[in-house]
Amino acid sequence: MSDAIVVGAGPAGSAAAIGLAHAGARTLLIERARETGDALCGGFLSWQTLMRLEALGIDRAMLGGQAVRRVRLFAGRRQSEALLPGEAMGISRRTLDMALQAAALTAGAGLERGVRASGLEHGAVLTRDGGALTAPAIFLAAGKHGFRGFARDPADWQRGDPVMGLRLRLPAHPTLDRLVGDAVELHLFDRGYAGLVRQEGGTGNLCLAVHKSRLDEAGGDPSALLHTLGHRMPHLGERLAHADWSYSVDAIGHVPYGWRAHDTAPGLFRLGDQAGVIPSLAGEGMGLALASADAAVAAWRHGGAAAAPAFQKRLAMRMTRPFALANLVWRMGENPRSAGYMTGAASLFPSLVRMISQATRIDPR
Repeated sequence: MSDAIVVGAGPAGSAAAIGLAHAGARTLLIERARETGDALCGGFLSWQTLMRLEALGIDRAMLGGQAVRRVRLFAGRRQSEALLPGEAMGISRRTLDMALQAAALTAGAGLERGVRASGLEHGAVLTRDGGALTAPAIFLAAGKHGFRGFARDPADWQRGDPVMGLRLRLPAHPTLDRLVGDAVELHLFDRGYAGLVRQEGGTGNLCLAVHKSRLDEAGGDPSALLHTLGHRMPHLGERLAHADWSYSVDAIGHVPYGWRAHDTAPGLFRLGDQAGVIPSLAGEGMGLALASADAAVAAWRHGGAAAAPAFQKRLAMRMTRPFALANLVWRMGENPRSAGYMTGAASLFPSLVRMISQATRIDPR
C-alpha cells in the first residue's frame, strides 16, 4: 500500500512526488496521459521558480531553456521595456515535465501512466476503469482539468464572459530572435492579452488569455482572431509573419483565473491549479505549482494526512496579495484606455514593473 497517491504528473504533482519520496514515503504518481505532451500553459519560469527547481535537484543549465532578462509591454502605439528582478527562463512544458518526472522516479516514486482519475471517495482515488487506489494521503494536482466534485468558479466579473486560453507555437526564425530576444512580451488588447516568449531551440510560445466575447467576434475561430489581432497590432503582426498556420491553435475553455481553494478534507492536499489559478499575465503559474507542492509536503511531514485542511487555509492566505495584484494588473491590461496608461507609466518608471513582478510571486513558506 502507498503512503501517498499523487494525481497528475505535471509540475505540481511531480514536485510533490519528489518531496514525498525524499521524506521516505511510499509514493505513487498517476498520470492520465500515456506520453508527456506539451501543455498549453506554463512556458515561463521566474527567477524564484528556477531556485525552487534547483532545490528539487533540477539543474537549470541542463534544461536548455531560453534566458529571459526583461519584460516588454505593448498597448496600442505605446510600448515599454524593463529588466526583470532576476533571470527567468522560457521553456516548453514537455521539457520541464519530463525533467521533473525523471527526478521523481530517481527519488524513488512510482509512476503509472494511462490512469484516469474520475473521482475521490472516502480516501480513495476512483479510476475510469472502475478501480480504486487507496492511501492515507492524496495529493490532487490535476492541473486545469476539471475534477468531478471539485468545482472551481471564476471571479464574479468573469462569469458572464468567461476567459479562454489559446496557444500558437511559432517556429524558430532569425526575425523572432531579433524582435523578441531575451524578453517576455505582453501584447495588451481589448478583453485579452497575448504573451510571447522564446523557448529552447529558438521557438516562440505565444499564449493568449481572451474573453469568450472577443473570440466570438472572430466567429469562434482562434486563427481568425490571431489574424485580426496581427493586422490591428503591428508589433504582434511582425511576430506572426512567419507563423506556420498549418498547425492548429491549441485552446482550453473557461479558465477560472483568480479562483482559490480555501478548504479541503483531511487527507486531501490540493496543489497547483487545483489550489488556485493565478492570472497567467503574472507568469507565476509554475511558481504556484512548485510552492504549493513544497508547502504540502512540509505540512504532511509535520502533521501527516490530518494536516491537509490547515495547509489549504495557509496556502490560500499566501495567495491573497499576489492574486489580488495580478487580477488588478490583468483587468487594467485588457481595458484599452487603462492599458495605455499602464504601459506609459511602465516606460517612465521601469522600477515599478520590477516591483510588481516581485510582488506577484508566491512567497516561500
